[in-house]
Amino acid sequence: MDSQKWSFEVLFVDDGSTDGTAGVLKSFSGDPRVRLFAFGGCRGKSAALALGFRNVLGKYVVTLDGDLQDQPKEIVKLWQVMERTGTDLVSGWKKVRHDPWHKILSSKLFNALVRGITGVGLHDFNCGLKLYRAEVVREIPLYGELHRFTPALAAWKGFRVAEEPVEHRSRKYGRSKFGAGRMFGMTVDLLTVAFLMRYEGKPSHLFSGAGLLFLFSGAFINGHLLLIKLTGGTIAPRYPYMILGITLLVIGIQCVFFGLLSEMIVYLSRRQEKSASL
Repeated sequence: MDSQKWSFEVLFVDDGSTDGTAGVLKSFSGDPRVRLFAFGGCRGKSAALALGFRNVLGKYVVTLDGDLQDQPKEIVKLWQVMERTGTDLVSGWKKVRHDPWHKILSSKLFNALVRGITGVGLHDFNCGLKLYRAEVVREIPLYGELHRFTPALAAWKGFRVAEEPVEHRSRKYGRSKFGAGRMFGMTVDLLTVAFLMRYEGKPSHLFSGAGLLFLFSGAFINGHLLLIKLTGGTIAPRYPYMILGITLLVIGIQCVFFGLLSEMIVYLSRRQEKSASL
């Protein structure tokens, strides 16, 4: 990849920095290959990537964090893997990491959890250095903390995903924004990804399926109580049992109707998209 043979552009997204980054970026504004974007406040990495993805013009898209821990020279390696294997996304793999031990441990646990839930067998989902074909970034949704799961989202959309070990350097400037407070949001977003990958277009399989399970359980309990009553027994000592059965019936009915409602929303949305394309 010779810069003399390839046309390229560089998009900088300033996510509400307060360390003078905006001023440094403005010094590049005279270069026609550089475009600058800035948020008024900190909106997160997913929002920053989504903004960049909406504005890219090239055939390939590279994401690279500004902490200098990933080396731009590794882009060539990712591109070679993409061209050799025909994949649509090549993710960097920080095989040898230069981070504190607790961050390395939490990263290993996180990646193992994502592999188990999504079925995408990468070692390092959260590496900031990734190479995409442009069609990939136009298809994957990004909000919340979903930037951590772009390989899984790409695989869900039917794109081919690979990874390649890249050189990782110790952080020299700034500090990591990752902390325990983000674990909750990451867990919720992982559940979102799992739901999208398994139930996109068929949400009633989850909601109505669970509803039927609750309904059958509630019907069994109340049927059992009815049988006791018909055979001369009393249900007075079994009121908690009866309340459980009624509660399960109510929850089951709600889940079934919620599943049907979600199917109606999906149907109307697709019909609207079809009408718009005509």
